[in-house]
Amino acid sequence: MERPTSARPLLILAMDQRDSFAKLFGTEEQEATPDQVEQMRAAKTLVYRGVAAVADQVGDVQIGVLTDEEYGPEVLQRAKADGRVLAYPVEKSGQKLFDLEYGDDTAAHVERWDPDYVKVLVRMNPDDDQAGTRGQLDRLKALSDQLRASDRPFLFELLVPASDAQLASVGGDSTAYDRDLRPGLGAQVIHAVQDAGVEPTLWKIEGLETADAAREIVAAAKRDGRDADCIVLGRDAPQETLDHWLQVAAPVDGFVGFAIGRSIWKEPLQRYLDDGDEAAFLEVVGQNYLHYVRTYLAAR
Repeated sequence: MERPTSARPLLILAMDQRDSFAKLFGTEEQEATPDQVEQMRAAKTLVYRGVAAVADQVGDVQIGVLTDEEYGPEVLQRAKADGRVLAYPVEKSGQKLFDLEYGDDTAAHVERWDPDYVKVLVRMNPDDDQAGTRGQLDRLKALSDQLRASDRPFLFELLVPASDAQLASVGGDSTAYDRDLRPGLGAQVIHAVQDAGVEPTLWKIEGLETADAAREIVAAAKRDGRDADCIVLGRDAPQETLDHWLQVAAPVDGFVGFAIGRSIWKEPLQRYLDDGDEAAFLEVVGQNYLHYVRTYLAAR
């Protein structure tokens, strides 16, 4: 697998949502009927088809796909056959504290799908309960060691939700939290993860408001000579916000792409579930992906 660079970034279509995806279909992940599961699998395949249809228009980039085996098995197969960069999630969906979806069977599931990246989603803040944080870090260390031993690149999605005290310190303003507090807190969490012996290949990072904040995160990821890079995640942000995050990150050395999901396909999917217009759905998904590709490339 080619390592992503600023010159040839990795631009990932993310659709590994499971818990929140089921809710779009009026159910819970654990309560979905076989018919609902099939509907969700068909929807994820359609999302992929929308992006695959514009693959020849993206230019010299690496097209990536992040999806799960529960609702995305056909996407995993198609993406691999199409030569896409494949990322595969191993965390339980919708959990506050990280844990493995398949426990001791994780390695077998990874081997089955043979992804280019193994991905986790972790919510962590320096103000969190320390026992909970320690448990997460212990589980992440075991996974990191396992991936290093098998030479599997590790994609670490980091969310830093505000504590009540942190949010109160900026007057309850979530935008001010993102701008003024989250970059420093994110760097602290990255250091703690590294100090626990967890060594990601790529950090999937919430959007940043300033170039200085982006450089602070990159410096944390590369601390002490580490060979790690960063990509921007979408966080279901509106287009104007996400465009800004991409324009901030793309010119910063150490940012090498994005992983965007719901901002590409959520609203079109909701319309499709109402009107059944497959052609319109495929068109909008493809054009949304192209928009973010072009925004990122233009900002480098």
